[in-house]
Parts: sequence; C-alpha cells; structure tokens
Amino acid sequence: MNNQRSFVMLKPGVLQRRAVGDILTRFERKGLRLIAMKMLEIPPAMACAHYAEHAGKDFFEHLVSYITSGPVVAMVFEGDCAVSLIRKICGPTRVEDAPPGTVRGDYTMHTPLNVIHASDLPENAEREIRLFFKPEEIFPWTDGNAAWY
Repeated sequence: MNNQRSFVMLKPGVLQRRAVGDILTRFERKGLRLIAMKMLEIPPAMACAHYAEHAGKDFFEHLVSYITSGPVVAMVFEGDCAVSLIRKICGPTRVEDAPPGTVRGDYTMHTPLNVIHASDLPENAEREIRLFFKPEEIFPWTDGNAAWY
C-alpha cells in the first residue's frame, strides 16, 4: 500500500460551531491514524507562508484574515493514500460542488468560510506538516486493528 502523511486544519468556523469531534471522528472511522494534533492561533506570517501559492490572488487576504481570526486545530493523519482519501472525505473546495456526507457538504455554506483545509498533494502535505509541527510533536504509532481497515 501507499502509506502517507497528510495535514488537516479545522478552521475557526469549526470551533465556533463545536464540530471538532464530529469531523475528527470521520477520519478515525475511515481508519486513518491521528499522529499529531494541537490547537493554536496562527500568526499572520505563518498564515501567509501556509497559503503562499495563493499570494496575489483576489481571495488571498481573506484566506489569511479568516484563519487568523480565531483558533484552529492542526492535525497530521497517517494511512494508506492519506492525501487523496482525506480530500475525498472533505469534499470539493467549492462548497456548491460538495455533496452531503462530505465535511464541506455538511458544514460549509459559503466557500470563503470553508471549515477545513486538507493537503492536496503529498509534497504539500510534507511542507505543511513542517510548517505547523516540530518532529518531536509527531507521534507515529502502530495500529493493532490495521488489518480490519
């Protein structure tokens, strides 16, 4: 299989709606292993680094403003094809394309107030994990139930 790590961030709207547990459960039920998690307020410089590929786009300032507007929950998951699997659980970025049953389809009304970020490529996952977590904050573990997933 293709074991990968992926970065996931629950944005301020998730905390405001008290939906952290429900969204976290979706990834755990799928069989992904949570190997790092923390709540933090993102400084503007870190937000700009996180969304660097969008610098200069008309929505960049809003992205930075939104994720610095309150605490976020940053996480690292590990599992087979984690990057693409997590993206499917999240649903399409454009809310109007996100079907019910996906995180965005169930929790987001307006795309600019998207409730979740998930790495789109393995190399971006590596970069985002390094940005948000020190190596000693990541705790890989062996899942004794892995054969059931």
